[in-house]
Amino acid sequence: MKNWYHSWRAAIRIARRDAWRFKGRSFLVLAMLALPIVGVSAADLTQRSSQLSPAQQLDRDLGKADAVINDPGLGGAPLMQNPKGDNYQPAKEYGDSEPWPEGKTDITAALPAGAKYLVDTTGMAKLKTAHGLRNTSVRELKAADPMAEGIMVLDRGRFPQKPGEVAATNAFLESSGLYVGSKLTARGLDTTYRIVGAYELPDDLKEAQVNALPGALLAPLDKVLAAAELPGTDASDSYLATVPGGAGFTWNMVKETNTKGVTVTSRAVTLNPPPDSDVALYQQDGWSSHGDNPSGNATELAILSTVVGLVMLEICLLAGPAFAVGARRSRRQLGLVGANGGDRHHIRAIVLSGGLVIGVVAAVAGTALGLGLTFALRPVLEGVLGQRFGSFDVRPLELLGIALLAVVTGLLAAIVPAVTASRQTVVASLTGRRGIRKANRVLPIVGLTAVVLGAGIALYGSAVSDKAIIVGGGSALAELGVVALTPTLVGLFGRIGRWLPLSPRLALRDAVRNRGRTAPAVAAVLAAVAGTVAVATYSASSDAQSEARYEPRLPHGAVAILSPESAVDVPSMRDDTQKLLPTDVRADVDRVVVGKKSCSAYGGGDDCGRYEIVRPKAYECPLWVYDASGEDPAEKYSKAERRELSKDWRCLQNDYGIGSEGGEILIGDDRLLKVLKIDDPGASEALANGRAVSFVKQNIVPDGAGKGGATTAATTAANSVAAPKDGANGTIGVRLISAEDVDEADAAGMKGEEPPGTVKSIPAHQVADGQNAYGVTMIVPPKAAEKAGFTTVPLGSFFSTERQPSDAQEQRLNGELAKTGSDSTLTIEKGFTPENSGTLLALAVFAGLVTIGAAGIATGLAQADAEPDLKTLAAVGAPTRVRKALSGFQCGVVAAMGVVLGSASGILPAIGLRFTERRAEEQMYAEALDEGWGAWQDVSAPFVPVVIPWATLGMLLVVVPLGAALLAALVTRSRGALARRAVI
Repeated sequence: MKNWYHSWRAAIRIARRDAWRFKGRSFLVLAMLALPIVGVSAADLTQRSSQLSPAQQLDRDLGKADAVINDPGLGGAPLMQNPKGDNYQPAKEYGDSEPWPEGKTDITAALPAGAKYLVDTTGMAKLKTAHGLRNTSVRELKAADPMAEGIMVLDRGRFPQKPGEVAATNAFLESSGLYVGSKLTARGLDTTYRIVGAYELPDDLKEAQVNALPGALLAPLDKVLAAAELPGTDASDSYLATVPGGAGFTWNMVKETNTKGVTVTSRAVTLNPPPDSDVALYQQDGWSSHGDNPSGNATELAILSTVVGLVMLEICLLAGPAFAVGARRSRRQLGLVGANGGDRHHIRAIVLSGGLVIGVVAAVAGTALGLGLTFALRPVLEGVLGQRFGSFDVRPLELLGIALLAVVTGLLAAIVPAVTASRQTVVASLTGRRGIRKANRVLPIVGLTAVVLGAGIALYGSAVSDKAIIVGGGSALAELGVVALTPTLVGLFGRIGRWLPLSPRLALRDAVRNRGRTAPAVAAVLAAVAGTVAVATYSASSDAQSEARYEPRLPHGAVAILSPESAVDVPSMRDDTQKLLPTDVRADVDRVVVGKKSCSAYGGGDDCGRYEIVRPKAYECPLWVYDASGEDPAEKYSKAERRELSKDWRCLQNDYGIGSEGGEILIGDDRLLKVLKIDDPGASEALANGRAVSFVKQNIVPDGAGKGGATTAATTAANSVAAPKDGANGTIGVRLISAEDVDEADAAGMKGEEPPGTVKSIPAHQVADGQNAYGVTMIVPPKAAEKAGFTTVPLGSFFSTERQPSDAQEQRLNGELAKTGSDSTLTIEKGFTPENSGTLLALAVFAGLVTIGAAGIATGLAQADAEPDLKTLAAVGAPTRVRKALSGFQCGVVAAMGVVLGSASGILPAIGLRFTERRAEEQMYAEALDEGWGAWQDVSAPFVPVVIPWATLGMLLVVVPLGAALLAALVTRSRGALARRAVI
């Protein structure tokens, strides 16, 4: 070994030979180093392959067209857009008194001269399948045209060429039970179509879609639906266009087209965008090119670096004892190197070469395996992601950096065993003596300093700052300090050995005397358990917070099936629910429509108006009442006044629940009161007598009150108004606004003026406070609705149940509802269900596996060290089971120490994060009160508890150490191998 090259060459050859000789240990370390490389390299390749370049994305969006032109619905008003065409605004600024432009635009009139185009129409239709009906996306596009190539990828068969032919995505065929060659019909349409091909959408493999020629399906279906007063297909058009010349659809063409009220996504402009100074939209206030956020990228990089660092630390702590085992078992060989002139740096080089050799093999094998798995599983990965890869994008520099992590980790894991082995004397190595080494006095000081400093940072972050990253950084520093303190803490554990029986006392004494191999294993367990306990504590606390804030949508066990969009399938939905669930009381409800019976409860649509409850002026919340100025009414009051007004009964919000899904008015009878568990005899009597039942006091005008809603006697000081009494009778006004008056009504509301419309007066009864109506505003009996001239359609039903419906019953009902193809809402009130229970179990299992692995490695090293002691015990007549018992207790002691220290370390970051969240929520709550939002349904006093997951801790503290001890005892041989005397 004349120079460094020859010395390292010899060291690597020795390390390679030892790695091959001890295949089991080498494979263990190799697996620990290679598995993260496999996962990270596969994830990197998958991520890069799934990221499409702009040109690839344009091929999927535009096919071979130069651009796609869309109508934003501004009625042809000129507009400004960004280069990608996904953001726009009218070129003219519209004031509060000017109506916003809306309406359809003739896209063909906006196309440049000489442009060729394809119409691309999309809509929704209920198609008949082998299982029933399915609400499916229909795309009318001449997919066989060369201009559309790349948008749809044909899998088998062909694209439609005749009006009676369609093609379907594989996702639709799989879910519908149909196949190429099947007949397909739409509900309400007599025309039959034949499926002639199957295709896929490269950007959305899970999309169920049917392709037809333009005008072949959606237009005829819309005519039939309109005649039956049913919701239409909601079809929308876009145009694929090519323009003469080789320059494509230029930015000047885009701006010219924008003047005609349409947006353009151009291939040429997207690939070569104009400067921001040439984009009129970017010159407006609030608009920019939205470049990358450096601070956001820095945060992501910091998080990624922290995760990688912790993973490398965990692997080093796990693999380090394995290298120590190898060095211990090779100490005679290392002693011979020293006896033949080798010095300490040669010994260190040999042990470090072990980490280098296994690290290089792990890097090569892990990277190759990651690439091979990604290539072999490409169809599976694409199916999981729901999109096709753009290409198999291998980036050598990124993969090289990932592979180097294995090499660096292997070297880091071998550093401590290398230094320890180099300090052994030649005589001690050749004779097998362990020698005596004094404890490191610097490491405990460094560790204690890190613990104090990290705890202080975490405390500052939770008590003063509202940045969770400060708490996380301080907690990580404190945990690293505990890792550094591990040898000292292991020594403190040794003091309890005097009270233990023989085998556990020997195991604990051996662990304390050999802290060099015990401490890394304990630290590895500590790190894994600390992370598990931190996440488990945070998850359990979050569940407790969610449970405290949980508001049921119905009484426990009750069921609601509602269809706010369409009333066609409501009768069959009601019958299916009553047949498949253990229902008791059934309460059918209808909703009010203004206009066609096909109008949705959510408003909008042609020839569809709306209704609104007329709230008396005296009962309106002052914080929400606009005047002619159009300014925010809350700005008229001070913070103190807004806080006070938020407690006023006029500003209180309605109860949360499913009852508001169909609008503010439900048409029903007293059976609905029974399902909702409303205990008010006066309400049942009122419904029987044709009176509505009101659950919101702000809506009812008591009998005898003035036109404004309050009598002089009812008015109190501070401009406050007394609320109607419980059980009071009165009237509720309902304004019916026709489709022609909707825009005028919106403008009047912003000015604080009386909107147009016909007001119907409904006699009503006010339910007493304390009744949870689950979002129902008022119930109007059918006779009263008919008398008022309301147009009603079926909405759904509410059910009480004899027992809680099972998951199987719910799944069967969902299956039946899916066959109708309706957009229904099924609600079964099950009470609060924790979201993180499965997470807690998974974390406990993960920590248990890491604990058993680390403790097993430490036990293997302990057996190598304790062989002389075991032989001595056998020589003095100890039974053979002592070897098994000692091995089990050695493993259990390491596991127990790591779990105890990890549990104590993991609670700190969780508590810090919860305190940080508490500060943030308290601050938001104070701001909400200052703004007058205290009466809103989602604004409540902060409740951010800290809950210790005792079940998870119990599993970690008791089950895992016992399991590790039993497993180690079971796999340990009762008798050791015969030994020969060492000869010097």
